[in-house]
Amino acid sequence: MTDTATFTGPVFRPDDAGYAEEIAGFQTAYSHAPALVVGAVHAEDVRAAVEYAARQGLPVAVQATGHGLSVASDGGVLITTKRMDVITIDPRARTARIGAGVRAGALVEAAARYGLAPLNGSSPSVGMVGYVLGGGLGLLAREFGYAADHVRSLDLVTADGRMRTLTPADELFGAVLGSGGNFGVVTGLELDLVPVAEIYGGQLVFDASLVDAALETWRAWTATVPTELTSTIAMVTYPDIDAVPESLRGRHVASIRIAFDGPQEEGERWAAPLRQIGSRLRDDLRMMPYVESHTIHSDPPFPHAYAATNALLSELTPEGLSALRALTAPGGQVDAVVDIRHLGGALRHGGPASIDHRDADYIVRVITGPGEGDSAPEGLAAVREALSSWTIGHSLAFLYGAGGAADSAQTAAGYSADTYRWLAAVKAKYDPHNMFRANRNIA
Repeated sequence: MTDTATFTGPVFRPDDAGYAEEIAGFQTAYSHAPALVVGAVHAEDVRAAVEYAARQGLPVAVQATGHGLSVASDGGVLITTKRMDVITIDPRARTARIGAGVRAGALVEAAARYGLAPLNGSSPSVGMVGYVLGGGLGLLAREFGYAADHVRSLDLVTADGRMRTLTPADELFGAVLGSGGNFGVVTGLELDLVPVAEIYGGQLVFDASLVDAALETWRAWTATVPTELTSTIAMVTYPDIDAVPESLRGRHVASIRIAFDGPQEEGERWAAPLRQIGSRLRDDLRMMPYVESHTIHSDPPFPHAYAATNALLSELTPEGLSALRALTAPGGQVDAVVDIRHLGGALRHGGPASIDHRDADYIVRVITGPGEGDSAPEGLAAVREALSSWTIGHSLAFLYGAGGAADSAQTAAGYSADTYRWLAAVKAKYDPHNMFRANRNIA
């Protein structure tokens, strides 16, 4: 047992009231089952929790929102960071200092007061620190690159209970960024903001009869666009429920999502070839304040269960699309949402973060139900096999539900062999007992 007076925030054990609510996250397919939960309010709570876990020989898991939960812990200590939600904006330096529990939407709103924006992703409810530690593939990624490459400093509690402030000159800095929590608990970080107050963006949604035409048109179109334009195409079969707009209920559609950092007239010019695909079920492309940028993807706002895989592709060929559609179109082997994101541009640039396969042109994400137990559904393995001829690696930020050998193989495939060996050596130095293993673990 530990002295709860050590902590400023609440402490929960499995039989305590509030335990279930404290461990609940956005991912509902599974959840952590810790012996002790520390609701951290500040960095000293985190340090004390890690120190306690080290004395007891216990593993440590961390959760802000639970969006990125990929490996659930059984026993040990869970540190929840959602209460660490302080944001400080420096408009002159164009930076933000954020606590470990800050959500993307809150940071977007805080930065917008100064005509600035973070390099956030599509969901406003995602925790920014976890998102950045996974690399940070944002709405304007082709223009600005990975969010992890725009971190100026970070505060980390390592397995020995030390609180460290790291900058790019430190060995741990590059190891922490891109590796998703393998080296300690990040309690806060300072990151760049960009001078973006509004963007041109939204969705073009096409019915089932135009899905294949939309895919091929979008594929060819992405070869022509500037780096200021980042886009995705998703194939979705909407459920017939009240939460879905009536015009989309029960339909299989292709949704092209655009985020363009430029004037409306230029955005309209770039969108014109896509509108020529045919009639749209939805067309809401417009200039919007950046605080509305989450509407571009309209990610589900409610917790749910999911499993996912992905493939970083050297190219997107008609043959690859055909293989993907054969598996995932209505009536195929895999009942899934398929999301293809255009990469390139500034994503190719080097940076301090441990992010490899930067030469990928596209990433294909396949999101489906969680299947049984902790194993990825067979269909996800079939998707990886179908795309293997063009696959150069995986993004660890978009892997959910794999287990065992599949988990280890996909984790290793997230890096080059040299990077993985270096990360393993750093892991052995700073976390020799693998205290931080409830993640895409580096052996």
